[in-house]
Amino acid sequence: MADAFPPPGTKAELEEGDVLTPRFDKDGLVVCVTVDVKDNSILMLAYMNAEALKLTLETGTAHYWSRSRQSLWRKGDTSGQVQKVVEIRVDCDQDALLMSVEPGGDGGACHTGRRSCFYRKIVAGDGGARLVFES
Repeated sequence: MADAFPPPGTKAELEEGDVLTPRFDKDGLVVCVTVDVKDNSILMLAYMNAEALKLTLETGTAHYWSRSRQSLWRKGDTSGQVQKVVEIRVDCDQDALLMSVEPGGDGGACHTGRRSCFYRKIVAGDGGARLVFES
C-alpha cells in the first residue's frame, strides 16, 4: 500500500511541488492533527498509514491507524463520531497532516467521552508538574 503515493523527491519538490509525497516514518506512519472545521478546536492527534490516508482521500471519511491495536480503523464505527473530511493540509516537509472535519454523533472525538482528547493542561509547580482538567 505504501506505493499508493510516490516517494519524496528533492527538497525543492517536497517543499514547493504540487505532488503529495507523504513522508511516512520508519513504522510507515504519518501524524495527523484533527480539528473541528467550525472553530478549529483540536479534537485529536492520530496516525495514518498509507492505506488510511488513501481511504480517507477516497471516501471523505477519516480513517486512522491504531498503534495499540495495530489495525486500520474508521473513526466513528463504534462511537458514532464519524468524521467527514472538509480539508487536509500537509506541512512543509510532508511528514504531518492537519485535517479539518465535521464531527458526527455527539460532536466529540475522545474515547473517554469528551469532545477533545486534549482535556488536561500541564501546570508546573514547586511540587513538580501536575495535570489540571479543563472543561
